[in-house]
Amino acid sequence: MELQSAIEERRSIRSYDTSKKVTEEELRVLIEAAQQAPSWKNSQTGRYAIVYTEEMKEQVLDKCLPPFNAKNAAGAAALIVTSYVKNYSGFDKENGTAANEIGNGWGMYDLGLQNQILLLKAKEMGMDTLVMGIRDAAALRELLKIDESQEIAAVIALGYADGEPRPKVRKTVDEIVKFY
Repeated sequence: MELQSAIEERRSIRSYDTSKKVTEEELRVLIEAAQQAPSWKNSQTGRYAIVYTEEMKEQVLDKCLPPFNAKNAAGAAALIVTSYVKNYSGFDKENGTAANEIGNGWGMYDLGLQNQILLLKAKEMGMDTLVMGIRDAAALRELLKIDESQEIAAVIALGYADGEPRPKVRKTVDEIVKFY
């Protein structure tokens, strides 16, 4: 699949084909692709907790997501919890101070770059995704033993769409850009 096709065909999926699974090898390919993203001074602070056993998926859906997101992700083959190491990307290594006013925003920015590559790679591989920012970070941290040094950002449902979602209308370039 060409990159432009992946960009145009990627959708947020809320209904998954439960008969289709993903393998650990496919999950590794996704993470390896995500790791190619640029990051602040090559800090590579993005982290992933991948939940793909039925037992653990049920626990995450039940304990860590609000009912509407649990419903949207129920048939997904895997749930990918994304986080980043706090106070590193965007910080001076010598004294630990933020390099500018954005501070930990750089860690989130870098993770967003990684996650976008993950989403596009998943589409290239024939899989579909849903990024969920409404989640219970404390419950995820406890269940998946995610260290306090990491900021939990999102849960990405991954699987194969059950049906064809319609494209959403996008704003035009003129609506979002100022040229100088």
